[in-house]
This record gives sequence, C-alpha cells and structure tokens, in this order.
Amino acid sequence: MRKVLIAAAGGHERLTLVDTEAPRPGPGEVRIAVAAIGVNYADCVVRMGLYASAQEFVGWPITPGFEVAGVVDALGDGVTGLAVGAEVVAVTRFGGYATSVCVPTHQVFAVPAGLTLAQAAAVPAVYLTAWYALHALAHACPGETVLVHSAAGGVGGALCQFGRRARCRVIGVVGGPHKVEAATAAGAEVVIDKSSAPLWPAVKAAAPGGLDVACDANGPETLRHSYRHLAAGGRLIVYGFHTMLPRTGGKPNLLKLALGFVRTPWFSPLALTNENRGVLGFNLSYMFHRAPLLIEGMAAIADGLAGGELRPPPITTYPLDQVAQAHRDLESGRTIGKLVLLT
Repeated sequence: MRKVLIAAAGGHERLTLVDTEAPRPGPGEVRIAVAAIGVNYADCVVRMGLYASAQEFVGWPITPGFEVAGVVDALGDGVTGLAVGAEVVAVTRFGGYATSVCVPTHQVFAVPAGLTLAQAAAVPAVYLTAWYALHALAHACPGETVLVHSAAGGVGGALCQFGRRARCRVIGVVGGPHKVEAATAAGAEVVIDKSSAPLWPAVKAAAPGGLDVACDANGPETLRHSYRHLAAGGRLIVYGFHTMLPRTGGKPNLLKLALGFVRTPWFSPLALTNENRGVLGFNLSYMFHRAPLLIEGMAAIADGLAGGELRPPPITTYPLDQVAQAHRDLESGRTIGKLVLLT
C-alpha cells in the first residue's frame, strides 16, 4: 500500500508518499481499499504542526486525513453488518491519506445512494461539521437568519444547504465574484462578495435586526464583528481560525500567528449574559469516539441527500501523488467546494 507521511511540521515538501505493508484490522474494525480521500483545510493545519488533536492522538510522523471512500476488503473479529466488497465511506481520525485504512465499524457508513466514491469521500468531514454546528449547537429554527462565512467552501456550502433545509434565511459571504454562484446554488438567499463591497455594512443591510446564528471559521479577522452583529438570543459558532494561517508557502508566519492570537477576542460571561448572546466552539476530531453522534449526523446527511435537500459538493480531483498541489490550491483560498485525492 501507499500512504502520505509527514515526518515533522513544515511546508508542502513534508508530504512524502511512501510504500508500506497494508494494516490488519483489529477487533471491531474493517479494512478499506481506499479509492478516494477528502482533503480538508484541517489537513493543512496538521502538516503545519498546529493541529492540537493530531499531537495528542498521534504525534510525528503522521498521516493526515479525516475521510475516505472505498471498498471493504477485510473484517476484524466480531464485525457484523458489513461485508467484504461493500462500498463504504468512513471518517478517520487521521490516517486517511492512504490506499488502505483500518477503521472502527462505528465510523463506517454505506455510500449514500447516487454518489460516486469520489463524491462520497467529499461528504463526511464538512457535512458533519455543518450539521453539528447548525443543529447540535446552534439549534437553528425556521425563519432565523444565519450568516455563513466562506460560503462557497466545503463546510460553508454544507452550512448553506443545511440552513436552507431548516428553512432559515442564509446570508453567505464569499471572497470573490467567481464564488457567488456556488454560494447561491448551495442555498444562500443573500451573497456578499467581500472583495467588491465592505463586508459589515452589507451584513447590517441584509440583517438589520441582527443575526440569529453566525458560523465563523475565520478567526480574528471576523470573530469580533460576527459577535457584534448578533441579535438578542444570537449564537456565534466558532470552528476554525483560517485567517491566522498562510495562503502561500505552506508554512505559518510566527509573527502573524502571534498577532492573530492577540487580536482574537475574549468574551466576558457578564457581557454574554447581559447581551443575551452565546459563543460556542468545537473541533469534530475530538468526538470521533462518540458513535451515537456520528450515526445521527450521518443519518441526517444521508436522509437529506436521498431527499434532494442536500447535494454533494462540487469536487476537484487530484491523483494521490499530487497531494502537495492539492494543499497549495486549498490554502490559496481560490477553490470552490471540496478537493479529493484519487488513489
């Protein structure tokens, strides 16, 4: 088998493709012959050495990757309900950038009907993130106004779709005119292109009564204003800090990181109480052991896809040996939808 191995934190040159023996599934695990691998911005953060759970659970060297799709080719002891030859999609807490992976059965699901393996590999990480943010944390209700930053990206597009499905009014923010159509197609009723208009006056005009939910993975660039534009009872959902990280070069700038940390707002419990606002943050990689959560989320995703209320994201594919280029493109901020590696 082949897998991507990162020996130490660094730039794109750290992504090394190596040959090794295929793993053997342990009790309660299945082995998947991987056909497609979803690429997420978190994988880039892992490579830079800035992803806390990667160091807590694995350390160096590490193989990144949170989601794969392929065919079951071996079963561990005690596995029931899955058969060799079944097409599946799985969430992986790291290790997904490989042609063969072993995964606990509670992290393995049937490929949603009508999806190719490449499309299926693009679904779990971003759609579970969006579902957890909007439903498990924000409890978004019909008629509420939801702001989605990076609305043409993987998580952003999924948030727009879940928002539309929940009968919310979705305001999407994109970084260029070429992304407006994707955000609109995903379900944003209003799309703000921040490259051509001041962002926050446009948000105020689109939601003069304030936001009920703001979904923000930007970090210090927008967190403070996202919070300030909440209505009473509004919820700010935080799941990333992308603006603190580089768009080119693949290596973090320590000064930029330090400045970003200083600029990141702190929220007073007194202010939260007086202003009737909430701030909730999460990192899904810490919750892969929670089988009921994964099952509920993936069931909601499969149901939405089957009913046509959700659709798989637009994908751009790369061969596995072009993983470095995939990372470069994703970090640039120019991509739309999801990037997928093919083995």
